[in-house]
Amino acid sequence: MAGITSTVGFNAVFAGITKTLSSHSLIYRRFQALWQKDSEVDDALDISAIRSATVRLIDGQQNMLGLVSKDEAVRMAEDAELDLVILSPDADPPVVKMMDYSKYRYEQQKRKKDQQKKTTRMDLKELKMGYNIDQHDYSVRLRAAQKFLQEGDKVKVIVSMKGRENEFRNIAIELLRRFQTEIGELATEESKNFRDRNLFIIMVPNKEMIRKPQEPISRKKKKQAESEVSAAEITAEPLQIESGV
Repeated sequence: MAGITSTVGFNAVFAGITKTLSSHSLIYRRFQALWQKDSEVDDALDISAIRSATVRLIDGQQNMLGLVSKDEAVRMAEDAELDLVILSPDADPPVVKMMDYSKYRYEQQKRKKDQQKKTTRMDLKELKMGYNIDQHDYSVRLRAAQKFLQEGDKVKVIVSMKGRENEFRNIAIELLRRFQTEIGELATEESKNFRDRNLFIIMVPNKEMIRKPQEPISRKKKKQAESEVSAAEITAEPLQIESGV
């Protein structure tokens, strides 16, 4: 009987420990994740790796405080509630800086993502029109071209000449030149072909122009433009598909 009581008591204690550990498992996982994350960047925070007794210290406001002892630098960072980060471990003496390292890492990662967005593959958007296109449809394509260019894509404007329409080649060429003129500084010419039956001009976005803030488009105007573009049957093909042109 005593053996049964002991076993029951042990099981109760074990269950209590298990429950306690389970309730703290989330905290443990978070701590573990933070530890793993910090372990990836601990080289910059490992002040013990500095062999020199003195360091060149920069404070949180970018002020150079000059030479101080390593221990003094650690104390000053703790007092300011900042991390002490090694900037130049091989300098003599090493250069360290007081900063919020988590914030610094976040901003670095954000800049990296922004850079990756800027280097995204450029697409080639096609806009087709006839040599005798009316003003409304012409305006639809012009607005679409401006939109594509502002989004960082190339634009290929095509005028197809079928059969006897080839007699009006000069009108088609003037139409393409007018289109390019009205696009203006938003794009630069990459290539053109006015010899074949499919006349075209390819324009590349002018990076300096598209960096400038554009006037915000109202929701109503944006929806209207999208409807017009859809109705005009504007096609968009990836650049790699058009590479053989």
